[in-house]
Amino acid sequence: MSVISDWLRERRITEVECVTPDFTGIARGKIVPKEKFSEDEGMRLPVTVLVQTVTGEYAEHITPITDPDMLLIPDPNTIRIIPWAKDPVAQVIHDCFHFDGTPVELSPRYVLRRVLKLYEDRGWKPVVAPEMEFYLVDINRDPDLPLQPPVGRTGRPETGRKAYSVDAVNEYDDLFEDVYDYCDAQGLQIDTLIHEIGACQMEINFLHGDALELADQVFLFKRTVREAAIRHNMYATFMAKPMENEPGSAMHIHMSVVDEVSGQNVFSNVDGTPSEVFYQSVAGMQKYFPQVIALFAPFVNSYRRLTRYYAAPINVQWGFDNRTCGIRVPHSDPVARRIENRLPGVDCNPYLALAATLACAYLGIEEQLKPSEPLTGDAYTLPFAFPRGLDAATQILSDCKPIAAVLGEPFIKAYCAVKEAEYVEYARVISPWERKHLLLHV
Repeated sequence: MSVISDWLRERRITEVECVTPDFTGIARGKIVPKEKFSEDEGMRLPVTVLVQTVTGEYAEHITPITDPDMLLIPDPNTIRIIPWAKDPVAQVIHDCFHFDGTPVELSPRYVLRRVLKLYEDRGWKPVVAPEMEFYLVDINRDPDLPLQPPVGRTGRPETGRKAYSVDAVNEYDDLFEDVYDYCDAQGLQIDTLIHEIGACQMEINFLHGDALELADQVFLFKRTVREAAIRHNMYATFMAKPMENEPGSAMHIHMSVVDEVSGQNVFSNVDGTPSEVFYQSVAGMQKYFPQVIALFAPFVNSYRRLTRYYAAPINVQWGFDNRTCGIRVPHSDPVARRIENRLPGVDCNPYLALAATLACAYLGIEEQLKPSEPLTGDAYTLPFAFPRGLDAATQILSDCKPIAAVLGEPFIKAYCAVKEAEYVEYARVISPWERKHLLLHV
């Protein structure tokens, strides 16, 4: 018996959800009866399922015209129970391969594996810890209507800003009891829960660990929170900027690197001071973060979050314990020295955001770059460093050869084609703002 088959039999599983993340981070795959599940043979899906736009359309000329299949093989380390299912149902994340055994280079999971291999070749292992911000909102069936906070246990929706309020979180205590139970059943290693700045904006942090494992956990966590919220007659949204007068939601990424032989944090010297590798990593982020912003801000809505004075970075300044910077170094002991990437929106694909963060740091090390002086003042008063929209961000990513060399040219070409298709589709939409201000005034 295989490892997964034994696991399924012991838990009397009836169905298996076989999934893999696409560019958007949506779970694509099949639901199969346990008897039809094969760990060795896997399953087949068209390669095109990875490269759909967020609306389900396809960009042209990024996969063969014959629309071939790929082979998906389950990763036994990802098998988990689905705790909200009525019957015993399992889920398992799959890796994507061509039929000659080579990996599908468009798979987000493979893109992250590819970057991790570069660190492995140096004898290093990245350690990451994501922080997930999201909003709870009232059921919204009409997309033309603005979102509203949901009603809490007091029978009233939240008003005003309640950052770090414990009582405000307890308004939705029943929901979060389910979230914690669901996460515990799936082995999702969540840590603290806090109320963020926005109305009914929450944040859950993950314990630090292996980058691929944490990407898997974030991938499953989003689905888990959405499911729990629906069961409590509300939505959980991971849009980067769901409400025009509230701050956006981020997925901050803390990263460090350890030597696999000594177990030492390579960001710290023996005497506890920051190492040259640490400074080179910061410099790599400063140089390349503007080039990969399309991976951190993947949708047209994402750029509404990157606004001056709205708790989101606008440039690549770095500083010690300075939250106005896009690159922050939290206060810590030398053994825990790490860099926080504050750029990604929570709408990003976690595999791609982690891959891009690690890739930029790696290029800084490879190129032996030097960072600017750390900023001690307000980064919001300094110039904007990023493109203002998805169209420009996609072009910049497409033109960056060092990033393509690390993440893979086929992936970059396909990703940019999908984002271009999304932007073209969005640009066809006439917004209420245009009708309000231009209809009778121009």
